[in-house]
Amino acid sequence: MVKVGLTGGIGAGKSEVSRLLASYGAVIVDADKIAREVVEPGTPGLAAVVEEFGEDVLAPDGTLDRPKLGGIVFADPGKLKALNAIVHPLVGARSAELEASAGPDAVVVHDVPLLTENGLAPLYDLVVVIDAAPETQLDRLVRLRGMAEDEAKSRMAAQATREQRLAIADLVIDNDGPLEALEPQVRKVWERLRNG
Repeated sequence: MVKVGLTGGIGAGKSEVSRLLASYGAVIVDADKIAREVVEPGTPGLAAVVEEFGEDVLAPDGTLDRPKLGGIVFADPGKLKALNAIVHPLVGARSAELEASAGPDAVVVHDVPLLTENGLAPLYDLVVVIDAAPETQLDRLVRLRGMAEDEAKSRMAAQATREQRLAIADLVIDNDGPLEALEPQVRKVWERLRNG
């Protein structure tokens, strides 16, 4: 088994790279997807979040109001730390379960947005960083995701810097250009992962 940590700043293109790697045969362990699962209604994770942040972070249907919670935690590093202390252990446990169920010959790609921030690089055989200039990230968040510019900047500021991410990279995928320039780079990385 090859354990790969995949990371990049918000708007860098992790989702597209994960999709491509999955299409080649990688087992994807998506930390963001798991983070949503561990706070679904009825879970101990959601109960802990409500206990920490109050009933106001719930939508009328009982689900977590992620935009509201995001507005709270991305504006206050202490509150972000409190949320991470609840969610990260739950995500770690579920990620370990998924990895254990992959075969011995699998390439397991852990898509972890906060890999750099949480010092997780040593957990992986290789770290792949999707790199994009901050201007590119901001443009994608505003134009493609419809975020307000100040919200996008706040979320970017809450993450590691580009330099910090590049410092832990074993392999870098440049995603500043168009989508068609991405696929050949990802295929090359996949070949490297398959062939050691």
